Amino acid sequence: MNHKKILSILGLAAVIVVMSHCKKDSISPDPVTYDTTGYSLQTGAFPAPVFTDNAPTNAGVLLGRMLFYEKVLSKNNTQSCAGCHLQSHGFTDTARFSVGVEGKRGNRQAMSVFNTAWHNTGFFWDGRSTLLRHQSLMPIQDPLEMNETLDNVVAKLTAKKEYRDQFLRAFGSNEINAEKISLALEQFMNSIVSNQSKYDKFQAGAATLSESEERGRKLFFTEYNEFFPAQSGADCAHCHSGFNFSNNAYRNNGLDLASDIKDIGREKVTQNPTDKGKFKVTSLRNIALTAPYMHDGRFATLEEVIEHYNSGIKQSPSLDPALQATMGTGLRLTAQNKADLVAFLNTLTDNTLATDARYTNPHR
Repeated sequence: MNHKKILSILGLAAVIVVMSHCKKDSISPDPVTYDTTGYSLQTGAFPAPVFTDNAPTNAGVLLGRMLFYEKVLSKNNTQSCAGCHLQSHGFTDTARFSVGVEGKRGNRQAMSVFNTAWHNTGFFWDGRSTLLRHQSLMPIQDPLEMNETLDNVVAKLTAKKEYRDQFLRAFGSNEINAEKISLALEQFMNSIVSNQSKYDKFQAGAATLSESEERGRKLFFTEYNEFFPAQSGADCAHCHSGFNFSNNAYRNNGLDLASDIKDIGREKVTQNPTDKGKFKVTSLRNIALTAPYMHDGRFATLEEVIEHYNSGIKQSPSLDPALQATMGTGLRLTAQNKADLVAFLNTLTDNTLATDARYTNPHR
């Protein structure tokens, strides 16, 4: 074999090695050094979130994203956080109740994960977790979900060089522990911002609502009026208010009679009977992507949800007072009113969220 041919073969081999190396390490950028560069949240017209600690960094967000899609967080290495929080569906599940690694079904519908940087009243439907970092570890350990121990998760991650490197970039040390895992997951989830809906563009003067959407908007923001039906609205903004269309409170929205309430919700956390059947008021953003609806996913469509508030409120001692006030007459919504409300609610969906590359699986 001549000299030139040998050099050509060696050169090709070198290129293959480099390409292979690049592909293997494509998740984590070089160099492997501590990087405190802050992550730029694209908040748009939203107020700036307040981080008392654990403000997102580029390295921390990437690590959290890697972990969010990492299946070794589960007992049999088959399920990740993203398995029940699908980007294509507003980071929630399409199933009424998610199924865990051992085929066991959960008790509540998976909550959406976006705009969490502005949540300040607890996490989960019942608010049992004060901070997002604490919430992030609970599904890992839940027997109905990922059913793994934190010690095992730490061991499995430590065995992977790409994780040791990324923990060093994010935290200044390649030591992996549960606290760092929780902080990284918190950073990634707090980086998921949804503010590019048609309604956002309408607010900015960059889009126009259709006649139906505009009628729905007025109904949404107009209060219920028992004595003047012509001036009465759907009063949705009573709970779904502000830039994120949620007041972050816990409310009983009349799904069941007191005797029929099986899931006591917030009461289990506070031990206060007045909280029986109360659940967190969720954001209506991306509502077209996040069916089924309610804490138990009982409603498959927005039409069913609207009809519940129109004529299906059930009485119980902890029922929200604003809903209690409508029980005498119901909201008296016509078929056109209901269609207009659905049309407006659809304008709250940020279609870019479902495909935004910043939130996709980095392991692919």
